[in-house]
Amino acid sequence: MTIRHHAVNSVRNLLLATLFALPSALHAAEAPVQTADDEGEARQIVEKADLVRFPAEGFQVDVTITTTGSGQTAEVRKYRVLSKGNANSVVMITEPASERGQILLMKNRDLWIFMPDVSQPIRLSLSQRLTGQVANGDLARANFSGDYNARLLRSERIGGEDYHVLELTGIDRGVTYQRVIYWVREKDFWPYRAEFYSLSNRLLKTCRYENFRTVEGRKRPTRLVMEDALRGGEQSVLEYSGMKLRDLPDKIFTKDYLKKLD
Repeated sequence: MTIRHHAVNSVRNLLLATLFALPSALHAAEAPVQTADDEGEARQIVEKADLVRFPAEGFQVDVTITTTGSGQTAEVRKYRVLSKGNANSVVMITEPASERGQILLMKNRDLWIFMPDVSQPIRLSLSQRLTGQVANGDLARANFSGDYNARLLRSERIGGEDYHVLELTGIDRGVTYQRVIYWVREKDFWPYRAEFYSLSNRLLKTCRYENFRTVEGRKRPTRLVMEDALRGGEQSVLEYSGMKLRDLPDKIFTKDYLKKLD
């Protein structure tokens, strides 16, 4: 009897283990396998979309950010951005006048702020809020191809156009967002929309790329609309103007040079 009882228990345990393992096995079988060719294609799509948003050469651009919320007066802030090669940038606050002279310096993914009344630059993170729905990294670093591993999820047809839908996963915790779902138009690699997620995979905000105009040799989005996904009704609109290529020497992107910028 003991032997029979033991055999019954063994069969029952085996059946339970099989039943619990089955959903995981089915899920694994359904999950798409990312090949080296797929990874290369996804990376190239993101790189080409980066070049649509901003030139690879050194450039200057002025950015006006208008933030509105439910029942709140619009807040307007202005910045001048100097950028070189997607890895080095300087962001100067030009308005409001009370904050003029404050400067953000980014080298790779290291970020500091210089304040006229503080002797040493202060270290910041890319994910910290700059203003409204805009994080420091949204303005100081727009290098998706350098900050994220890309995976091509699917294609979608929107308004008669075909779009790549990609998942971008941060290469480490120092990036602005840990995960991004990114829509890029297939025919010309125009960025269309992005969803930004936290480390816990909570949707933080969405972004739309609008008002494509010819700037420095190609069509680029000159208006970004960032909307809070947690508190409905709050959004920040970034409008880019006056973009021009500039020869920016490396010395500009050093902490010692910040006081000389104007």
